[in-house]
Amino acid sequence: MSITHEEIAKTIREAQDEIIPTNPQLDFALSNSTAKGLPPIAIGPAQGQFLSILCKSIQAKNILEVGTLGGYSTLFFASSVPGVQVTTLELREHHRDVALENLKGLDNVESLLGPALDLLPKLAEQGKVFDFIFIDADNANQDKYFDWGVKLVRPGGIIYVDNAIRRITDWARDEPTRLNLIDQVKGDKRVRASLIPTLNYGSSSSSLLPG
Repeated sequence: MSITHEEIAKTIREAQDEIIPTNPQLDFALSNSTAKGLPPIAIGPAQGQFLSILCKSIQAKNILEVGTLGGYSTLFFASSVPGVQVTTLELREHHRDVALENLKGLDNVESLLGPALDLLPKLAEQGKVFDFIFIDADNANQDKYFDWGVKLVRPGGIIYVDNAIRRITDWARDEPTRLNLIDQVKGDKRVRASLIPTLNYGSSSSSLLPG
């Protein structure tokens, strides 16, 4: 008996409804992002809750997010730990503007607009250090974002790279840029890494968790 993606997605939704509290601001962020034409590629509630728990486990007070989109994941980070400060980077102005609508009322989020590869060196120049770094941006530069992440994360901190692998059935045939990241992390003595398979409403990927 085979199980379809639709059946898996239904099971995930039902389980999420049981264990993840309803949050009107999160619901608004999703609906507003859809209404404003943003692509439906945000993380799911279960992954957001998991990221929040990770941040809480290390008492992350400074979080860096590379790739804001509509700010859905940002909301999880902003409420993860009392006193937390979130810096989020977004390339596209429209995405950033929608995210600011979704993040309205929060005073612990700094939104920076521009190419991440321009902004990350500036953060380093400013002496910024982060406890937790979430990378969920364009795949072509994943390896470069990761390298900057290692420079910006504190000792013992966590770098979480979303969508490290997409082709689950044959990961060795995945996009070359993703494989570059895997090879890079494999040979990087600065970190210890693991892969976490994630499933979001029927779409699957693997996230890289160096720390």
